[in-house]
Amino acid sequence: MEHLSESFAWMAWTWQTGLFFAAIVGLLIVFTLLAVWFPERERVGVLRIPTTRGDRLFICLLGSAFICLAWIGLAGPDLTWALAVCLAYALAVFRLV
Repeated sequence: MEHLSESFAWMAWTWQTGLFFAAIVGLLIVFTLLAVWFPERERVGVLRIPTTRGDRLFICLLGSAFICLAWIGLAGPDLTWALAVCLAYALAVFRLV
């Protein structure tokens, strides 16, 4: 039987990758608890569609993925400033969408 770490070697798991997925799981847990403790009504923002907190989180994650991919393609693999752009984008999405 193949060793467990060898069977996942093709995925290139690093502590940064694990931290990323742990952060996503943490966000999902926090947003689930917020939905239970503080139910919200949908609101209409600049996109002119009704959105909830979860919808805005999804928009942030999807947009941040595209920002990081564009950054890698245009500026190289150092994502320090790209993450700052993603944070600003997320703040704008949660405020305006």
